[in-house]
Amino acid sequence: MTDSNFNPNRPDPIMSVDGAFFWKAAAEGRFVVQKCGGCGLLHHPPRAMCPECLSTKKEEALLSGRGAVASWVMPIHPPAFGFDTPPIVALIELEEGIRMISNIEGADPKAMKVGLAVKVGFTKTRGGHTLPIFHLA
Repeated sequence: MTDSNFNPNRPDPIMSVDGAFFWKAAAEGRFVVQKCGGCGLLHHPPRAMCPECLSTKKEEALLSGRGAVASWVMPIHPPAFGFDTPPIVALIELEEGIRMISNIEGADPKAMKVGLAVKVGFTKTRGGHTLPIFHLA
């Protein structure tokens, strides 16, 4: 699924070896995070070892894509690079209990508030990469 509010100037994500699985899954339209192969903890952003048990065993966990706004902001000054209008940047509390920072697309800033239900979607960057964004549910 690709977001209808495509922004051809949206910056590309910063790729890392640990996060390669996340970006590959996003390109396939799947929303995943890292799961520790030792203790089962879900965590994001991806990293070389589990922050809980220090295991280096990694697995991929498919997420529901549903969550709620835990906090949000619209950067006004200086203008956000790659956006013609200020984006809504939100901290999303996912159903699975982890948090992720992303953009909320297609929402009226006047209607934004903590606790709003959101669902994941995907959009392209100027370099053709796919990233998860959120819409009000």
